[in-house]
Amino acid sequence: MNQASKLVDPYSWIERSLTTIHKANWYRSPQALEGLPGPVMLLDGEAVLNFASNDYLGLAGDRELIEMTLAAVEQWGTGSTGSRLITGHRDIHRALEREIAALKNTEGAIVYSSGYGANIGVLSAIVGPKDLLVGDAYNHSSLISGCKISGASFQPYDHGNMVALRDILTAQRSHFRRCAIVTDSVFSMDGDLCPLGEILAIAEEFEAMVVIDEAHATGVLGATGAGVVEFLGFTGQPLIQVGTLSKALASLGGYVAGSAALVDFLRNRSASWIYSTALSPADTAAALAAIDRVKAEPERRDRLSSIANYLREGLWRVVGPWGDRGFRLLPSDTPIICLQVPDTATVLTLGEQLRAGGIFAGAIRPPTVPTSRLRFTVRADHSRAHCDAVLEVLEKALKTLG
Repeated sequence: MNQASKLVDPYSWIERSLTTIHKANWYRSPQALEGLPGPVMLLDGEAVLNFASNDYLGLAGDRELIEMTLAAVEQWGTGSTGSRLITGHRDIHRALEREIAALKNTEGAIVYSSGYGANIGVLSAIVGPKDLLVGDAYNHSSLISGCKISGASFQPYDHGNMVALRDILTAQRSHFRRCAIVTDSVFSMDGDLCPLGEILAIAEEFEAMVVIDEAHATGVLGATGAGVVEFLGFTGQPLIQVGTLSKALASLGGYVAGSAALVDFLRNRSASWIYSTALSPADTAAALAAIDRVKAEPERRDRLSSIANYLREGLWRVVGPWGDRGFRLLPSDTPIICLQVPDTATVLTLGEQLRAGGIFAGAIRPPTVPTSRLRFTVRADHSRAHCDAVLEVLEKALKTLG
């Protein structure tokens, strides 16, 4: 046998890992939707009710946003061609940053090419190996990645557990130069809110910064749509707010909002901003137009809240008899409504039956979440009839479980 035949394929582990993923029911693949974003779309050529989108205000297919996006492409082209510090900066970027700062009632804002990049960029800039980050265990992957990339000591605390947060800071804060508490404002796979008031009080006690990710709250919550910070009454507090433009704001990209000094510092020290191509003119224009609509049309938020409450109440009625079988509606004050399911196989079965009944909703399972759940996301342009269809199909699907 020659030497070449004895060599082990260094890529063979990939197939073995995929086999393991399949056996664990963790395998996932994208599903292509057709048509403009809306409450009803085509999936594999069939019309489905779309309860899997983060387009909370129903703006991603809006004609006015589309026209403003096309106008921006005509004026500035399809791409920004470089980073903001080299060739990518346009007046429209600064206009968007001013609008975000105004919405958030902060001194400034800085726009990134993705929400993931914003979280990584701010955390890796504000702390380093001499510092401590403490974060909610249910934080989004981008926050967790940013904590790890920063080089700071990272300690997660049990979801929403302020006693655990305080215990970590009591034991460790004095050993580090700087410290930040990191949290989602709306937890994307549960729909609940962070206890921001308690977090701010603890942060003040331990001289810690607070970084809050408003991705699923911007445009959705608060009197003006500014997010959980506004909704819970903490506008003007010394916070670092991050978020995305890709959900209620119907575009792409991310932002950090805070003090003027923070924004200036990030322009000079945030690697994912400095070394990334600037947000495209089209995405920038779409986000600007969406913020205008958020300000001008508060009734969209009112409709969204009303229809989310209607679906939530209906799910309580449908799921109630199944409580002893491990089904539970997770607490939520948002358009994200999750039904906890006993195991992975069951959530996949229910997801398939919902799909067969014309309902497109997320069948979410580990490792994305600790427990399997059906995730329904409500849009402002959903109707009660849409919700009734979900309830009817789900009730039939549950009965097939025996």
